[in-house]
Amino acid sequence: MKIVLSRKGFDSGNGKVPSPILPDGTLVSLPIPEPRRLVSPRGRRFGQVKINGIEIGPVVRQLTDGRITEENRCHLDPDIHEPAVPRCAGWRPAFGQIDAAQGHLARSGIVVGDLFLFFGWFQKVEQTNGAWRYVRSSPGIHVIYGWMRVGQVVRLADRGEYAERLRPFAEHPHVIYDGQAESNTLYLAADQLGLNGVDRPAAGMFRRVSPGRILTDATQAKRSVWELPAWFHPRTGTRVSYHMHRSRWRRRRGGGHCVLSTVGRGQEFVVVPADRSAAESWLVELFRAR
Repeated sequence: MKIVLSRKGFDSGNGKVPSPILPDGTLVSLPIPEPRRLVSPRGRRFGQVKINGIEIGPVVRQLTDGRITEENRCHLDPDIHEPAVPRCAGWRPAFGQIDAAQGHLARSGIVVGDLFLFFGWFQKVEQTNGAWRYVRSSPGIHVIYGWMRVGQVVRLADRGEYAERLRPFAEHPHVIYDGQAESNTLYLAADQLGLNGVDRPAAGMFRRVSPGRILTDATQAKRSVWELPAWFHPRTGTRVSYHMHRSRWRRRRGGGHCVLSTVGRGQEFVVVPADRSAAESWLVELFRAR
């Protein structure tokens, strides 16, 4: 099993502010605004979406000072949270990718059984005069907020072959897209997560932040510097795409962790663990965290 660390949600280029961590620790990953070239009347608006029980339209408007409002279309992808919007019969969690990012996934051999872990840029918020505002003393951090085990890979350029099967996903951004990009691909969730001792569905969102889901090293000033279990280090034989240069890594004293300076660009980092047992133990703890 390969693990794909997939950067999604608001970032410095799309949305331009962090997704919020509410005072009770609830994670509200904000989907990026729909790119202008893909805007469609069938696309979802921010005002139509709930994440972890929170209506995100007012949250987006307040945190962006009205730059993005409830009426703007959003790119709801990955679409892994069933209560986010009303669903058609036959729906299941899905994630789409295209162009260079999909090329990277294809070259990395992402197939049925592999696991996406979605992470994003988050910061704590508080309510001031009835509106959400960032806690200035709280740093922006990278947090794993969701997951999806791959059950099927659909090339949307061949949508005629899959037309009937795609009906439940008619409002997914990558299905709405009517371009002829050969790379346009939809990953559908499996029936089961398939991790021993973990009672979770094959895809979903974590409700709350916890130390085990925070990637950013708390001792560093940059959110892009991560603390990871030692098995991630390339000296163990593990491969992490875009991060194979040893200068990006250093071991932490005590041997249990390592520090990685992540690249600034790239949506997906594909991890091929050398020690599968250690990787699965880490995943189990990730899912069991409260």
